[in-house]
Amino acid sequence: MTSSAYKAGYIAIIGRPNVGKSTLLNYILGEKLAITSRKPQTTRQNLLGIYTREGAQCVFVDTPGLHIAADKKINQYMNKSARLATEFVDIIIHISDATRWTDDDDYALQLLKNTNKPVIAVVNKMDLLAEQNAIIPKIEALQQRYPYAEIVPVSALKNINVAHLLDILVNYLPYGEQIFPEAQITTASMRFIAAEIVREKLFKALHQELPYSLTVVTDSYKESDDKVEIFVTILIERASQKAIIIGKGGKIIKMIGIQARKELEALLERKVTLKTWVKIKENWSDNSASLQQLGFGQDLEDLT
Repeated sequence: MTSSAYKAGYIAIIGRPNVGKSTLLNYILGEKLAITSRKPQTTRQNLLGIYTREGAQCVFVDTPGLHIAADKKINQYMNKSARLATEFVDIIIHISDATRWTDDDDYALQLLKNTNKPVIAVVNKMDLLAEQNAIIPKIEALQQRYPYAEIVPVSALKNINVAHLLDILVNYLPYGEQIFPEAQITTASMRFIAAEIVREKLFKALHQELPYSLTVVTDSYKESDDKVEIFVTILIERASQKAIIIGKGGKIIKMIGIQARKELEALLERKVTLKTWVKIKENWSDNSASLQQLGFGQDLEDLT
């Protein structure tokens, strides 16, 4: 298909934490690419997800949740990461939660004030409203907040109106050649995805503030014909956190390892050997040099 008939471009998904940005991307791709949890700020780096259909390719940029309380360096980096994504894309999706609007939503909205790009408002979690008509005042309120090109209510979790959203996005895409091969769904490496899967299991298992003080890095990733060997390190900030992650008799770290290994085996369709270590790296989340060493900011370079 010639570029005169084909449509392709980049689409940033922005919004406050925990509004369903990653859930929406995963559904569109038909694959679990971005990790999710009920805890806010699960996504920490921009992640590209590629959706290709006849006549069009949408390259989505899943961004960290925008939030006012950004005292630590990692939070400042996350906000910067989301802001930068809006500068190079062709379309912006501003996603919000149908059940409530917060100060962080207003903060995300401020990012759009000076853009000349089409902004599509996506009102997610419409399935949680008591009545279907309850979405009407939500849409009317959004129309007063910002001159959106379109306002689309959806439920990413229940697949309500997502196909319609994709049709709208394709309408706004510029004409141009296909950017990535048709079968490719992401630019993320398996080293990155493996670390993210382990981090997701940690987020879901630990019901304290600890998840925000840890990160996961892949030290080694080796593939052979019938198996994959992966070594990861879980970095924490204080010695007292180590016992929480390991758990009594190693119960928690073992459970996390089993869950992550099973998901990786399903993804890779091969036997996986997954080994985890827990190490202390003091104040890593508020130290620019540590963040750079851990790869934070690499996604910013990839976008520019």
